[in-house]
Amino acid sequence: MHIPDGFIGPSISAAAGLTAVGGFGLALRRAGHYLTDRLVPMAALVAAFAAQMINFPVLPGMSGHLLGGVLAAILVGPWAGYIVMSLVLIVQALLFADGGLSAIGLNIVNMGLMGAVGGYLIYRALFRLGGSRPSTVPRFAGVAALVSLPLAAMGFALEFAAGGTVESISIGSVFWAVLGTHILIGLGEGLITYLVIGAVMRSRSDLVYGSPTFGGLRSEELVS
Repeated sequence: MHIPDGFIGPSISAAAGLTAVGGFGLALRRAGHYLTDRLVPMAALVAAFAAQMINFPVLPGMSGHLLGGVLAAILVGPWAGYIVMSLVLIVQALLFADGGLSAIGLNIVNMGLMGAVGGYLIYRALFRLGGSRPSTVPRFAGVAALVSLPLAAMGFALEFAAGGTVESISIGSVFWAVLGTHILIGLGEGLITYLVIGAVMRSRSDLVYGSPTFGGLRSEELVS
């Protein structure tokens, strides 16, 4: 969900901005440990950018959309996924006015930290519980992608509850509007992620960071 300017108060927006900047610095350090040419990070960047161009109205001045965070995180790792999402959101805000400039930190926290990194942690938990086999990667990736949409949306709901500036919209109506819409969008997100990850796993599973056949550092070490 792209949050416009003025929808969340300045204190919460500033805190989110600092969190986003700190997360970006951490992501650069962590991603530098494993990100190589083998991961083809541009593939995840294009996928995430293309998915987010499909928008759905949620509230006045706000839209929901496919996220691409879990897809990017599983292809190139959670921290590189966070960097990808951050760059996509900054470009969208600057070039397409999709999300407010003062709300960039909020959007990065919700879609990059909670959507991409949080969604990847959900994927890893499912993957471990499901037996850690290559054949389960697309299925669990799809489930994690589905969950990542309402998870990111709930981040916004909490931010609105803490510092929302639109008194004419109740917290309850915001909660149910964003949750219901993003569960529906999440179904599409999960299907797309399942299909894309499945296709890459069949051709070059060694290039998929979230796969047990990936030839690099183990992902559980990198998110710990």
